[in-house]
Amino acid sequence: MGWLWSLIVGGVIGWLAGIIMGRDIPGGVIGNIIAGFLGSWIGNMIFPNLGPIVGDFAVIPSLLGAIILIAVVSFVLRQKK
Repeated sequence: MGWLWSLIVGGVIGWLAGIIMGRDIPGGVIGNIIAGFLGSWIGNMIFPNLGPIVGDFAVIPSLLGAIILIAVVSFVLRQKK
């Protein structure tokens, strides 16, 4: 059951990061989950565990990492056009 909670929290973090950035994440729900997981990894490498931990995700670093990830992906996709 823990993995399901992690998928939900990862998806919500990716979704929130997309809303904050004003960008759609390619891949829909799966893209949100991937952005949440990768964002969590990036955020926890850059920032220490800050704020509350929900579903094995430190919320603030995960959200900041997902925002960074979305910004980089948006920049790369814009440069491909």
